[in-house]
Amino acid sequence: MPDPVVVGTDGSAAGSAAVEWAADDAARMRAPLRVVFAADRPPYDIPRLSAQEWGDALTRNAERVLAEAEALARKRQPEIKVTTRVIEGAPAVVLREQAESAAEVVIGSRGLGGFAGAVLGSVSVHVAGHARGPVVVVHSGARETYGEIVVGIDDSPQCDPALAYAFEQAALRGARLRAVHAWQLPVHAYAPELLSDMEEIRRARRRVVADKLASWRQTYPKATVVEDVRPAHPVEALSAASEQADLVVVGSHGRGALGSLALGSVSRGVLHHARGAVAVVRSPRA
Repeated sequence: MPDPVVVGTDGSAAGSAAVEWAADDAARMRAPLRVVFAADRPPYDIPRLSAQEWGDALTRNAERVLAEAEALARKRQPEIKVTTRVIEGAPAVVLREQAESAAEVVIGSRGLGGFAGAVLGSVSVHVAGHARGPVVVVHSGARETYGEIVVGIDDSPQCDPALAYAFEQAALRGARLRAVHAWQLPVHAYAPELLSDMEEIRRARRRVVADKLASWRQTYPKATVVEDVRPAHPVEALSAASEQADLVVVGSHGRGALGSLALGSVSRGVLHHARGAVAVVRSPRA
């Protein structure tokens, strides 16, 4: 059996959007769906509630949220296998551990305090920066389907896992793949002595993209790929491309052990500014 698609939910609107996204992806992948609720017990006593009473209330809420999420997933994709789990622990830790055996982890961009207080809340940063495999951050609210997947590309090996995921997503959806390579001009690019070098710089950037995509075009010969090479900051270019994309895929070049250091500046910026869903695919060597 294939690895499951794991989705974290807390009953919020963004959590429900994540469940719908995950159900659709599970159907495309022909994978089971696992819906997870992280039961995070507070570090301090709750006034007027005993530990037993608090535990019972938390369990009842978790069961209600999971029942609603399961019903939503089954309504969305009746043919998929859905399981639910209540797991005690901090949401970031729970989802990171679930990623060890998941095809991907899906999380809403805004929760009720249980999963992500903001697009780059502590849970999003931790899971995207530390989880093995793709982490998809989903925004609530309806969006038009554009039939295009965007992936950020450079000449580093860290973008290879993102390319693999993006090509697979495009194939599963029958979507066009836009490979965005953004490069920034040298500091003195407009000095007279450097103007003659600009065309060579552009040609070199286009060669980087063509060389990087060559093996993937052979693996996915039916893929429609657009090579989008532009002088811009990568966050700016990918955020602009997200306006008409169903998903933006970025690799993570982060190398730190803690917090946002484990999430590269580009992936962190795209999570902040992109429209729609963003998948962060962390390199195993990051």
